[in-house]
Amino acid sequence: MLRVEMQISDKALIVRLEGRLTGDDAEHVRVLVTRGNAEKALIVDLREVTYIDPAGEAALTFFSRLGAKFIAEDVYVVDVCKRLNLPLARNGKGKV
Repeated sequence: MLRVEMQISDKALIVRLEGRLTGDDAEHVRVLVTRGNAEKALIVDLREVTYIDPAGEAALTFFSRLGAKFIAEDVYVVDVCKRLNLPLARNGKGKV
């Protein structure tokens, strides 16, 4: 199960994910982000993600191509970000 929260500020679209980023849920998030405002910075908060499958990895890679920065603290998620060469925001820590 995946929970998605999107927050739009003056400067950024912040996407907070919680749970498992897998299959159809990953594709749904990709579609949601694609419909967001492309003129704003994209920040993807992965601090509450517990598992990422290949479809989730593909979605994260897509976000990276859009210029996204990622927030990750958990060892597993940080490892996924490093393996996929995803740019971490503020060294991957800090509040959004």
